[in-house]
Amino acid sequence: MSITTPATILIVDDTPANLNVLFDFLRDAGFKVLVAQGGKSALQKVDYAPPDLILLDILMPDLDGFATCQALKAKKTTQDIPIIFMSALSDTVDKVKGLQLGAVDYITKPFQHEEVLARIQLHLNLRNLTRQIQEKNIELEKQIQERIQVEAALRQREAQLRLITDSLPVLISYIDRNHCYRFVNRGYEEWFKFSKDKIENRHIKELLGDLVYQDISPKLNQALSGQLVTFENHLFNEGSLHNLEVTYVPDRNGDEVLGTYVLIQDVTERKQLERQLLRSQRMESLGTLASGIAHDLNNVLTPILISVQLLAMKHQDKQSQQWLELLESNTKRGADLIRQVMLFVRGMEGNHTLIAPAYLISQIKQMVEETFPKSITISTHIGSDLWAVSGDETQLHQVLVNLCVNARDAMPNGGLLKLSAQNLVVDTSYTQKHIDAKIGAYVLLTVSDTGTGIPSEIIDRIFEPFFTTKEFGKGTGLGLSTAIGIVKSHGGFITVSSTINQGTEFKVFLPAFIPSPTRIEEDLDFPPGNGETILIVDDEAAIREITQNSLEAYGYQTLTATNGVEAISLYMQHPQDINLVIIDMMMPTMDGSMAIRTLKAINPQVKIVAISGLVTGDKLSESTGVDVDAFLTKPFTAKDLLITLSQVL
Repeated sequence: MSITTPATILIVDDTPANLNVLFDFLRDAGFKVLVAQGGKSALQKVDYAPPDLILLDILMPDLDGFATCQALKAKKTTQDIPIIFMSALSDTVDKVKGLQLGAVDYITKPFQHEEVLARIQLHLNLRNLTRQIQEKNIELEKQIQERIQVEAALRQREAQLRLITDSLPVLISYIDRNHCYRFVNRGYEEWFKFSKDKIENRHIKELLGDLVYQDISPKLNQALSGQLVTFENHLFNEGSLHNLEVTYVPDRNGDEVLGTYVLIQDVTERKQLERQLLRSQRMESLGTLASGIAHDLNNVLTPILISVQLLAMKHQDKQSQQWLELLESNTKRGADLIRQVMLFVRGMEGNHTLIAPAYLISQIKQMVEETFPKSITISTHIGSDLWAVSGDETQLHQVLVNLCVNARDAMPNGGLLKLSAQNLVVDTSYTQKHIDAKIGAYVLLTVSDTGTGIPSEIIDRIFEPFFTTKEFGKGTGLGLSTAIGIVKSHGGFITVSSTINQGTEFKVFLPAFIPSPTRIEEDLDFPPGNGETILIVDDEAAIREITQNSLEAYGYQTLTATNGVEAISLYMQHPQDINLVIIDMMMPTMDGSMAIRTLKAINPQVKIVAISGLVTGDKLSESTGVDVDAFLTKPFTAKDLLITLSQVL
């Protein structure tokens, strides 16, 4: 009811005197007054203009007050109008009946104006309050329904968001300004091995611990100040250290920061692949450098080695023989050192035979037990039905011996050395973690120790040539680089894992191969020539000269050229005279592969012996696409050269 609008009172009485008295009194009191002389007239008026309150007489001839009240309460439009009975009767039974029919009060005639006014005002106020309460209830009910709908929508949205966040391979959480978790996704639960009910609403210190909290707290406060923060962290999980990439994304509401979203990605595998890639690139660069050095050194050592053998045949006295033997021995040692470098760079072919890994392990165990200190315990584990590998037994023996010696050096006070062999099939998921791995069947040879371990800052460098942590004079730094070169030449790869003061484990993966037949070569003397003409092509004058002298000393005729262009020119001048061409693969102006193709174009039947200190015979056709009759690796001896020419011719 508005403050400026007067309440409407309907007076129902069959006595005109009563109507007039109440009409004047209530009008003077500020009410709007309607009158009805009987119950039927009252029912008609309320249908037309419902009042705010009804004063209803009980005793009326046409329709008494009780019947009128009952009819009013039966209608929906009038059932809420307060009714006050008026009567000269004071019987309690009548009062009770009137109240039971829905009346709110009872006034006894004759009236006391103040009492009537007070009761009317009271019930009008009660009616207004009831209306306000009903309106508030309706409004509240509407708000409740709206909130239910909003909460249902929020729950649906939260379920959708949780479904999305749970499916992402990222740890996602929300932290409020008090450093308490308010949300975590399934990845977070699985990583920390806690349900979200035990994480949410807890302080992060309770979950991560004091040390981690002290480390990340400044970064968290930085995010809660409104800055985007990204950093890397390290946490142990299931016994291993994981690299985590953490991003704090502030949750803003205008200028206010309510909290921060936390995105955590486990990048351990990515970091491992990055380290492997960097190591591979570094090894490739070192290999390129080593290749150039090896090429030059081979060109230096080849004429020395041939000259020594020729001088040994001319100078037969004891002292000369001793000096020449010493010179030849050291020259060969230099050549062996270069071969080790080349094993690291590209690998070299050996005498590949079918090898039983169990036999190889047993040999190594016997050697280790006889030579290593008794403080080192040796244990072996050989898997059942091991596959065979195709390889050079001496080279693979060298790999395992090198790993065992390194393990011995890492256990100066004794420890446990484990050797094992087992079958293993490498699948796609493993190749994604190791860039050198290929899908297929492997024999896995493992060498592990309980020694001092390898520091993480140098573990990526241990396979580099000449890198060593041993004291000066106790290691060349070529052991592991040679080992990885041998394994790569066998089509395999090596992995290493190490923990300081707990030990190191090397895993050697060798492809399981079907045995291939081996070729037995006869041990020949220095076979002489029969006057054949040999074209010698090399940019190194010393190699040309010593090769020419050696061949002419053993019955050959020779022509020489310093590069491919000169060789082609000489061959075109003497196509019928030249029986064989000895050609270096690396030369200026025109290299060996181009020269060979040109010579083959001139004469497809021309016999070619290629020489190089960089590539091996079986890799030559792969890398250059040319076919030759024979191949010699620098440095080579006079005997090697003469035997090769004899076989080809």
